[in-house]
Amino acid sequence: MAGVLVFSAIPFTAVKAIANSPLGEELQRRMEETKKDAIDKSSKFKALSQKARDDSMWYGENRPRWLGPIPYDYPDYLTGLLPGDYGFDVAGLAKDPAAFQKYFNFEILHARWAMLGALGALIPELLDLLGISHFVEPVWWRVGYSKLKGDTLDYLGIPGLHLAGSQGVIVIAICQALLMVGPEYARYCGIEALEPLGIYLPGDINYPGGALFDPLKLSGDPVAFEDLKVKEIKNGRLAMVAWLGFYLQAAVTGKGPVQNLLEHISDPFHNNFLSVLKLL
Repeated sequence: MAGVLVFSAIPFTAVKAIANSPLGEELQRRMEETKKDAIDKSSKFKALSQKARDDSMWYGENRPRWLGPIPYDYPDYLTGLLPGDYGFDVAGLAKDPAAFQKYFNFEILHARWAMLGALGALIPELLDLLGISHFVEPVWWRVGYSKLKGDTLDYLGIPGLHLAGSQGVIVIAICQALLMVGPEYARYCGIEALEPLGIYLPGDINYPGGALFDPLKLSGDPVAFEDLKVKEIKNGRLAMVAWLGFYLQAAVTGKGPVQNLLEHISDPFHNNFLSVLKLL
């Protein structure tokens, strides 16, 4: 824990050191030269984005609702301003606007992690089953279990490639601190936290934009960008639900999700949720 705390201070120290260096001063000077034009472009883009939301079927009072055509007294505090708002809030969590925004920020964060994690859980097992690449341990939960036991695994199946070795959990925790504390601090403080490094971000905390966070320029078209926001949160919610299935499958069958899927497809009448319940 002490090591993690020490290493977590590195991103802050590095940012401060760079910002106070001649390089940081030069980066900030260059940013200030272009910042006014960037702010003007950002303001125009936000106005076009608002118009896109007003015209989109996914936003506003006429957006699709979670019960579809079934009549229901939807809460009046959900007005369709945010992507993925289907009027679903049976627990009343969104009554407080500040809490609602906070929960939305958390949902976006967890949705993105779930999508990345699902990809990481599926791809190694799929590549191993197809024989494209051999992994010492391709099943996602067994990798974590092995590291908790202190086993040494060859990363990517390459003999001798040990980034953590038998001290995997400690090294992984330090790496996570190095990689995540800085970005999370910037997210907590706001996108302006990167300006000391000469980085101006034109968006907001959830969609910062700019070359750093949008290298493919997917946000270039305001109409398409607003639709992409809805697609992202929908797929992210699906990924979060999928992870619940991954956990339950691992606990019950001890296999990976791809193997479970193949067994179900090969014999759906005997390899399904109901048959598993009979075995419990």
